[in-house]
Amino acid sequence: MRTQLTSIIKTATTALLLSSPVLLNAQTKVANLRPYDKTGINVFEAPKDTNAVFEDLKVKVGAGFTQSFQNLKHENSAKYGTANSLYKLSPGFNTASANLYLDAQLADGIRLNLTSYLSARHHNETWVKGGYIQFDKLPFKGKIWDDIMKVTTIKVGHMEINYGDQHFRRTDGGHALYNPFVENYIMDAFTTEIGGEVLVRKNSFFGQLGVSNGMIKGNVDSLIATPQDANIHKSPAVYLKGGFDKQLNDALRVRVSASYYTNKSSGGQTLYAGDRTGSNYYMIMEKEIATPATATAAAVRSSSTAQFTSGRFNPGFSKQVDALMLNGFVKAKGLEVFGTYERAKGRTKTEVEGRDATQYAIEGVYRFGANENLFLGARYNAVKSEILVGTSAQDVKIDRTSIGAGWFVTKTILLKGEYVTQQYKDFAINDYRNGGKFDGYVIQAIVGF
Repeated sequence: MRTQLTSIIKTATTALLLSSPVLLNAQTKVANLRPYDKTGINVFEAPKDTNAVFEDLKVKVGAGFTQSFQNLKHENSAKYGTANSLYKLSPGFNTASANLYLDAQLADGIRLNLTSYLSARHHNETWVKGGYIQFDKLPFKGKIWDDIMKVTTIKVGHMEINYGDQHFRRTDGGHALYNPFVENYIMDAFTTEIGGEVLVRKNSFFGQLGVSNGMIKGNVDSLIATPQDANIHKSPAVYLKGGFDKQLNDALRVRVSASYYTNKSSGGQTLYAGDRTGSNYYMIMEKEIATPATATAAAVRSSSTAQFTSGRFNPGFSKQVDALMLNGFVKAKGLEVFGTYERAKGRTKTEVEGRDATQYAIEGVYRFGANENLFLGARYNAVKSEILVGTSAQDVKIDRTSIGAGWFVTKTILLKGEYVTQQYKDFAINDYRNGGKFDGYVIQAIVGF
C-alpha cells in the first residue's frame, strides 16, 4: 500500500509540474504564505494580507534539502559488550533529507498546502506529512463576513498544530533553514493532527482556538480498556494560544505568547513524539543492540531508521496530557533572544497517576553582515521529568548546550555548524542512559525555497 501511495504521489507531482502552465507564472502570487527561504525567519503565524488581489489559480512549488556531516562521540556507564553498551560511531555524512511543498491559491483569500517528505531519516521513501486549507476570506457576500475575516484566519486539515512558538523555529525534515541550530529541543513539542484552528489578530494582539482528533493519524477504533483505565472513548484535543507581537520601532520587535494543550483520552497521543522524520543527531546515545537475542530470534542491531529519535526525550504521555508553553522573543537590530518555559503532565493507559515534565530553553542569536547573512548563536536547553522505573516514578534530568554559526550564501542557501554537549543525570543504574553524555560537532548544507 505504501509503495502504491508513493508511486501515485510521484506520478501526480510529475504530471503537475509538466502540464500546469500556472506553475511557471507568478511564483509570488500565493498570498499569506510564510516564505520557505531566509525571509521566512522570525515569521511565526503566516502573514495576513486581506488586500491581496486574486487573478487565477496559482501553484507554487517549494522545497527544503539538508545534507549533514557529523562528528559526535558518546559514552555511558555500561561496559562494552553488555546489554547497555552504546552504538559505535565514526565521523561521516548522513543520508540527505528533502521536503516538497505545493501551495495553491484556489480562490480569493483561500490557500491550500500539501507537504511531502521526499526523504527522511525514519522514512527513506516519499510520504505525505499533511496538508490544510487556509481561509483569510470567505466565499460569502456580506459586510459582516468581510469584517470578521479582516482579523480572522481559519485553517482546517491534517496539519502541524499551532501549539507554542518553538515549532516555528525548529527543523522539519529536510527544511532546516529556520533553525539557527542543528537539532530541535530535547523534548520536541511537535505533531500533526486532524482538526481546525481559528486565529484572530488585531492591534498586535492575537488569540487562537484549536480542536483536533488528538492523534497523529485518524481511525475509528475504540480504545482498549486496561485495569488502570476503563475509558474506551477517544476525546478531542483542545488547544489555546494568545499573545502580543509588535514591531515597536525600526530596531525593536517584541513577542510574547502562552499556549495550552489538553487531551483527556487518546489512543495514541504524540505531542512529544510526533516528528516522524527523526533527530539530526544520528545514532547518538543509542544502544548497539536494540533487541537482545532470544531462544527463537536473533539479536537486532540498532539502525538510524528504527532508532530515529537520538538525543531527544519523550515523557511517554500517550493516553492523557495537559501542557503549557510560555514563549518570549525580542529582536533588537541584529540580536535575537528567544526563550521557552514548558510544563506538562500526563500518563499512559497503564498508569493511574500523571507524571510531570518541565522544560526550559534560552537562546541568543546575533545576525550581522550584509542583510544579516551571517549569524552566531548559543542555546541552553534542559528537561526535568518523572519516568517510570518498574511501577514507581523517578526524576531524571537532561541538559544540552549548543553553540552555532551560519552563513547565508544566498537567501535560499545556508551553511551552518554547531558544537553540542549533552548530559543525562539521575537515570537508574540499569538504564542505558545512566552516566550518559555526548559532544561533538555537526555541519549542515541547506537549501530552502
